[in-house]
Amino acid sequence: MSKKEMYEQKTEEILLPIVEEYGFELVDVEYVKEGSNWYLRAYIDKPGGIGVNDCEAVSRRLSDILDEKDYIEDSYILEVSSPGLGRPLKKEKDFRRSLGEEVEIRTYRMIDRQKEFTGILKDYDETTVTIEMEDETEKTFEKSEIALIRLAFDF
Repeated sequence: MSKKEMYEQKTEEILLPIVEEYGFELVDVEYVKEGSNWYLRAYIDKPGGIGVNDCEAVSRRLSDILDEKDYIEDSYILEVSSPGLGRPLKKEKDFRRSLGEEVEIRTYRMIDRQKEFTGILKDYDETTVTIEMEDETEKTFEKSEIALIRLAFDF
């Protein structure tokens, strides 16, 4: 397990009881480097959406525990936020919740001369994702081919 994965897993273990206490859902935890800064990001959600006060409450509780446990070697910036409109599907629960919803898929390489696909999420398993395209045909992707899959949103 990489340092990054270990930090994310430990943070998730600490964060889960806090989030559940508030009746929120823990969507994801990521530890990423952007420019010269490391970021520890937690994405939380609840029916009706997460507000700034929700994020602040969780952030304060998490920050205190992170300071106490002090298991992250690098200096980092802690962010707690909503997953936003373009919420990526990463975990099994994300796929389950999104069955029947419109999703956008971006692939690493061209498939049928394109890299972006939109359709209704019809099925998924450990290795594949199937969507129904606009022309009512089904297209199955290997998860290893997918750079990003997220809920589609229209304005």
